[in-house]
Amino acid sequence: MRVEQPPHLRRSAPLSSQRRSEAEQPLVIIVDDDASVQEALSELILSAGFQHVCFSSTRELLDADVLDSAGCLILDVRMPGASGLDLQRHLAQSGNPKPVIFLTGHGDIPMTVQAMKAGAVDFLTKPVRDQTLLDAVIAGIAMDAARRAEAAVVKRNVERFETLTPREREVLHQVARGRLNKQIAFDLGISEVTVKLHRGSVMRKMEAASIGELIRAWETLPAPMREVGGARTAA
Repeated sequence: MRVEQPPHLRRSAPLSSQRRSEAEQPLVIIVDDDASVQEALSELILSAGFQHVCFSSTRELLDADVLDSAGCLILDVRMPGASGLDLQRHLAQSGNPKPVIFLTGHGDIPMTVQAMKAGAVDFLTKPVRDQTLLDAVIAGIAMDAARRAEAAVVKRNVERFETLTPREREVLHQVARGRLNKQIAFDLGISEVTVKLHRGSVMRKMEAASIGELIRAWETLPAPMREVGGARTAA
């Protein structure tokens, strides 16, 4: 495997020069039982300005505390013990959507189809061009960043939603259905003025500048939170 740094990556400032802490930098996790492959991949990943860590088996990886870090995985398929496909399945079942790039010298079409259907970023066969692998790594890191950003938005909106009173949650549910103030007042058996007060409080607590922004925040909430039954209260 040739180690080179593409021109567009050389022009990009290394993560360390951007004064980001190590905890904020994406981590490329390499899992391969071949020491020479680990070394070549390490040099390539470093040349692109990314942090990396290597493991020789899926068990070594699972015993380490790195899977919750930002970044992506480069996995060999066939290794002693659990395979890369087994690890991909384990991550999916445990709710960890970390992007996976498979790099193997023993791939076949059924294996490739299985990996890609399970959400792999790419399935590459050794030997692979440096740029092809780096493109996959960059795509995996971007995918992970997008998922983390989405999760952060959901977490923030859930925390805000939990500050609402049961009545405010009912009003929000009705607003999300497109109901007018007078319709909400009739449905809930309260005055239209009270509805307006509740709606104003909801927008303030949810930090929404408009009804459209409020609806977008509502749509990010987990489905059980959007069930009005859990928010019933007396007027």
